[in-house]
Amino acid sequence: MFDLSQWPLEDRRQIRGVFTDIDDTLTENGVISTQTLHALHRLKMAGLSVIAITGRSVGWSKPFSTEWPVDAIVAENGAVALIQTNTLYAQDEQTRAYNRTRMAQVIQAIAQALPHAHVSQDNAGRETDIAIDHSEYHQLSEADIARVVHIMQRHAMTATVSSIHINGWYGTHHKLEGARWIVHELLGRQLDAECDQWVYVGDSTNDERMFAHFSNSIGVANIRQYTHVLQHLPRYVTPSERGWGFIEVVNTLLSCHS
Repeated sequence: MFDLSQWPLEDRRQIRGVFTDIDDTLTENGVISTQTLHALHRLKMAGLSVIAITGRSVGWSKPFSTEWPVDAIVAENGAVALIQTNTLYAQDEQTRAYNRTRMAQVIQAIAQALPHAHVSQDNAGRETDIAIDHSEYHQLSEADIARVVHIMQRHAMTATVSSIHINGWYGTHHKLEGARWIVHELLGRQLDAECDQWVYVGDSTNDERMFAHFSNSIGVANIRQYTHVLQHLPRYVTPSERGWGFIEVVNTLLSCHS
């Protein structure tokens, strides 16, 4: 990883849009600061597209899709897109209903194997996946996290680990597919044809696919706690953690857009 200060000017000048994770990238302890919100405003005022892509539930994300200065929020790791008051789904209702039954069975299997594991507080607002809390309000050891992932995978789910939750779902979607989907739906363009015009900012292992795909990928400084398990690191890293790191990204980016 290179220091953010080494992000070349010619690369920054090409940027037309920003993808960002939410938890522990924009927020700290689940709260976004006024300074970070102002940084999002500055991106919008500069004419850049701003899209959040998160593992959070659609229910949790809906208020922020209209309150925050973003073009859209893609929730549940690429399965649901929130564009202001509109909600789009990557799966049809019949598929979602079938998968909800299967996911309830997986939650039961996890509860039997790890009675001390808890679903996330936003799990009730989830429509396409499940989430087990490992660091937000309840703590799980690395061994327990690995056991939850194994149970999900044993039930043929895709499983990822964010800074706070273990997410599991049925389907081929993920954050990168969600990014491709929202660019097509929102802007009518093909993301893969313009990847060098976007930057991705994240903080955890569930951002690895995005780090690998975008040449302009940035980890806020708290990504360092996961570098020992990441096969694909972000190209750049900020000096500061969480929202303050995101603000540093915005300052660096907009220094060549003024």
